[in-house]
Amino acid sequence: MAKKPTIEDARLILELYDLRREPEMRKARQWWLMTFWPANADEFMKVAMVMGSQENNWYRQVISYWGIVASFVLNGILNEKLFLQPSFSGELFFILAKVRSFLPELRERTKNPELMLNVEKAILSSKAGREQYAKMEPRILAARPK
Repeated sequence: MAKKPTIEDARLILELYDLRREPEMRKARQWWLMTFWPANADEFMKVAMVMGSQENNWYRQVISYWGIVASFVLNGILNEKLFLQPSFSGELFFILAKVRSFLPELRERTKNPELMLNVEKAILSSKAGREQYAKMEPRILAARPK
């Protein structure tokens, strides 16, 4: 049974939210949400494998941030119910929806079976997460630029 949210959970959510406001993180998040729309593993790899480029830095910054936050949930440090609120983690659903159809291929090509695994597990390992994802995924994919 999941623990009830605590004041400490709320404080951690606010701290994590505040970290998202850091100027470079804002740029990275904006790039992920508005510009980076890989249609397949090849397009994703063009960014993921160009170490040192601005886009690669932003890719890694956002993936690392959400991977860490997801690990807090998976390890019982952060309450799952608070985490899954769209006002906090909606961006995470957005990111997963953009790549989920080719995520197995990405893991194989990068030789990293754990690529975005915490993110995927944090969303899809609970009924509430799966239900929220099912509602959000069609809207996210419909927003893909043509």
